[in-house]
Amino acid sequence: MAATFAGDQRAYRLSAIDMLRGLVIVLMAIDHCRDFLLASAAQDPMANPDVPLGLFATRWITHFCAPVFVLPAGTSAGLMAARKSPGALGWFLLTRGVWLILIECLVISNGWTFAPGGVAQDGGHVEVILQVIWALGASMVALAAAQFLGRRACLALGAMIVLGHNLLDPVWPMPTRDEVAPLWVALHARLALGAGPFKFYFAYPLLPWIGVMLLGFGAAGIFELPAQRRKQILIRWGLGVTLAFFALRAGNGYGDPHRWQAHGDELAKAIMSFLNTNKYPPSLDYLLMTLGPAAIVCAYAEDMRGALKDALITLGRVPFAFYVAHIYLIHLLSLILGVMQGFDAGRFFTLFAFYPKGYGVPLPGVYLGWLLVLAVLYPFCRWVAQVKARRHDWWLSYL
Repeated sequence: MAATFAGDQRAYRLSAIDMLRGLVIVLMAIDHCRDFLLASAAQDPMANPDVPLGLFATRWITHFCAPVFVLPAGTSAGLMAARKSPGALGWFLLTRGVWLILIECLVISNGWTFAPGGVAQDGGHVEVILQVIWALGASMVALAAAQFLGRRACLALGAMIVLGHNLLDPVWPMPTRDEVAPLWVALHARLALGAGPFKFYFAYPLLPWIGVMLLGFGAAGIFELPAQRRKQILIRWGLGVTLAFFALRAGNGYGDPHRWQAHGDELAKAIMSFLNTNKYPPSLDYLLMTLGPAAIVCAYAEDMRGALKDALITLGRVPFAFYVAHIYLIHLLSLILGVMQGFDAGRFFTLFAFYPKGYGVPLPGVYLGWLLVLAVLYPFCRWVAQVKARRHDWWLSYL
């Protein structure tokens, strides 16, 4: 295929998917810099109707990240199905999914806290924070079994989950902060669950993400078509899904548990309310809002040329390496910033929600920190991408 990344031994790679993945990785780093560096970052901007437009946009644009991690991962698995038997593909998805979950629990969670012995402000619990890598890994485990049904069945099942899971909103239990709820609640609601010295935070409810992964697997056939035909289909579906978002959201009914408000003559507030769709779990409106434009960008990505595209492809080929490294780097930057502002370094060996009052920089400082993170990590990511492109070692598929 013409879209195969030059020099990459793995023929199922597509430069358009890699570029799109690289773009959302760059956007994702903005949000995590906001978490760690922004003054008063503990407050979720999306929960404040009076939030400044710039801060709202900083958070909102990163909504595209998780769906563009999960759906193309399913698509890549679907493309691998052309060269692997169902048994071999199932084993790969199972082992890689379990690997991602373990890394989330053992490595990434400690990057968020720098406190492997426990967070004092949360009763000394060892925090295990299950976010997008957890959702990606667990969805791969589910796909390992579902892929035996074939692409069409996975596409239908994924569509049923994505289109229908909001029917659970009125009946699925949403635990309060101090309520002890069973583990299955985490399929469709955020959940905190204690287990001895550990506290597990299921930040990404799983069921809808399994649906997105299955959709990606089922749609893999689109990327086996000739480039022009593929582009036409992606544009058509992207526009259709985006228009469906506006129509469904305007109706203010099914598709999202939170209705938007007009806010009288305050147009900016009305727009922010309209775009403030539910991410935990990802509502139908949220997924339509993000996946539609993502498909359009993917359609035009192969026609783009230049250094920026090459850089994004490089980052998109090593998303896991970037993700792990950037969490540790941003947390380290926050520690350095805190010391520079006169705080004791020990106060930053914790979750950013517990950072001391008075710490942080305004939003322009967050963007400066973001640019620094990208500048530091790009050479590392380029090296990892080059190693993966020229070598066949089995373990490189897990990075």
